[in-house]
Amino acid sequence: MTGPHTSQPDEVRAFFGPRAAGWDDRFPDDGPAYAAGVAALGLRAGQRVLDAGCGTGRALPALRAAVGARGAVLGADLTPEMLAAAVRAGRGAGAALLQADVTRLPLPTAALDAVFAAGLISHLPDSAAGLAELARVVRPGGRLALFHPIGRAALAARKGRPITPDDLRAEPNLRPLLAATGWDLVQYVDEDARYLALAVRRD
Repeated sequence: MTGPHTSQPDEVRAFFGPRAAGWDDRFPDDGPAYAAGVAALGLRAGQRVLDAGCGTGRALPALRAAVGARGAVLGADLTPEMLAAAVRAGRGAGAALLQADVTRLPLPTAALDAVFAAGLISHLPDSAAGLAELARVVRPGGRLALFHPIGRAALAARKGRPITPDDLRAEPNLRPLLAATGWDLVQYVDEDARYLALAVRRD
């Protein structure tokens, strides 16, 4: 998802709420990129996965397919209009949808095997706290995929902005941030057609 940078929860809701109904129409060709991002998590049947900041739920069908009928798929988003759009699109059937702040998740420690997060890091008011909370709810050895269907340069061009050195998604900035919050970065891809940072929860 794209929108305000490092925003407070009510600002995020104010941005995404009015845009929810037409969100998927703005990005109709993102499906294959989402499927590839989910595949990078290496999920297995029966595992438990969270789509953090799930929006209209574009990753939820791929996540459900990856973990199968015995697995558990959760989708959490701050914006009720986005969750409603996910339901209207039929993506809520295979997932439990939660209106929740991903920096304060209503989940037990080490409850999940993996987290998928599309565009999330740009919207966290405190990126370190948010990543630490995701680390809390993922078991040791579990995975985190920070994803966007286009890379940083393509996204900046779409917005008419330059890439700045302080961009948290840049590898030199992201790697130490992840390390400080319980994650080891194991794969980093930033190309026009995909952004993916894959991390493993440390023991």
